[in-house]
Amino acid sequence: MQIICISRGTLRGGKELAEGLAHRLGVPCLGREDLIEAAFRDGIQVGKLETAMVKGGRLSERLAIEKEHYLAFSTAFLCDRAREGSLVYHGRTGHLLLPGVEHLLRIRVVADPEFRLRAVMRDLGIPREKARRYIEDVDEDRRRWVHAMYGVSWEDAAQYDLIVNLHAFNIENAAAALTGVAQLPDFQMSPASLKALDDLHLAARARVLLARDDRTRAASFKVTGSSGVLTVTYLPHSAAVAPAIPKVLEALEGVREVRATMAATNILWIEEAFDPASESFRHVVEVASKWGAAVELLRLCPAGADADEVAAASAPAATPPRGAAGGIEEDVEEPVVVDGGLSATADALASVGRSGGARTVCASSDRLIEAIDRTVPYSLVVVGDVYLSKGHAARVRLVRELMGFLGERLKVPTVGIEDLKSRYLFGRADLVRMVGFLALVVLVFAVVFTNQEAVLRFFAAEETWARVLAAAAAFVIIPVVAYLYGTVASLWLKWIRME
Repeated sequence: MQIICISRGTLRGGKELAEGLAHRLGVPCLGREDLIEAAFRDGIQVGKLETAMVKGGRLSERLAIEKEHYLAFSTAFLCDRAREGSLVYHGRTGHLLLPGVEHLLRIRVVADPEFRLRAVMRDLGIPREKARRYIEDVDEDRRRWVHAMYGVSWEDAAQYDLIVNLHAFNIENAAAALTGVAQLPDFQMSPASLKALDDLHLAARARVLLARDDRTRAASFKVTGSSGVLTVTYLPHSAAVAPAIPKVLEALEGVREVRATMAATNILWIEEAFDPASESFRHVVEVASKWGAAVELLRLCPAGADADEVAAASAPAATPPRGAAGGIEEDVEEPVVVDGGLSATADALASVGRSGGARTVCASSDRLIEAIDRTVPYSLVVVGDVYLSKGHAARVRLVRELMGFLGERLKVPTVGIEDLKSRYLFGRADLVRMVGFLALVVLVFAVVFTNQEAVLRFFAAEETWARVLAAAAAFVIIPVVAYLYGTVASLWLKWIRME
């Protein structure tokens, strides 16, 4: 089984290439037009949503919820077709609807500008200059749509495995070349990829159900799924609908448990092995409680780990029916789930109302970004102990590189677990520092206000050397006082949890 996503613009030959590739592979071909038609039948106002996204600016609450519904419906639509077998999809950025699903073949199609100009002039019957402006406007609309919907650049080459320039060879030859690429082992779905697809499918279907039910349709939700466990986060102002969430989702096939978490934002915590009894867990929960955030756990597999073995180890074991031992029930030891403490930590977060979902990803640092859902409003990324099989020096370097890479791509603060406490939690050292700096500020102001006449004479002196000395004193003293006062203010806000 394989999924091929072709990103295309207008009049670039992407549709013809997708159809030719699907024909050669003997698999169905699905286009964005099919998805839009299905979404329209489901009651999603795609036209109004697209107009608002292209215009830019802040979406209204109603359209923001409509965006969530559209994304969930689109993901469920693609997952439904992919679960039936191999698929070629052509649209704008279909691969972004499937974060965490490895082995996708992601292709971007570009064409010669002159070819596009001639095609527009022929199809629309307009002169060359108008055709050029038309193409520029359409491309700009697509850039805005992708950025507003997913927070990424449509033209970023890192988003794709291959970029095909149809100016270099014709569509038939391009389809023939891509047929060989698509059959490589790198792009065949694995059990781990299928599990990720199933988790996405379950979460998307759950979000669509919440959008369709009268009790929950007006609220904003973020839904994640992992091995039958659904985690639904909702905003504080939607707390009234929380009791309805389990009722809406109770009949959804494949659901083992529903966890609802009220959160204003999300924290992404990345570790190789989690421990709910650790000090790191306590610090992350404390920061999440201060911010009203849900904590999403992402276990980064050890280097060289087999993704399929990790997926199998993380999957919940089947529970035998009661009485299966012939009427006499024996004490059976619960199966141990070898998942690096992921399940236990997720349970601990759920118990304190901070669960934001949990999953395992086996990928290098540069591919990790593809597994992260860019539509989630993260406020902080915490990187803990990863690359544990490496030596100390190599691990420090790799962690630093990972933090820099994630911070640059996600555009959110990224910190190491060892820096979390010092940066976001008020401790004894902060108290001592605040009291000491406050004493210095009070001392400076006391000296100045009790010696006002002397200070005024010092700064009002007419001698040249006195003026130079006064300027130098002001140059030194003012920044020092500002630094002391600013530090006291920031520590005070940190203490009262308003930083």
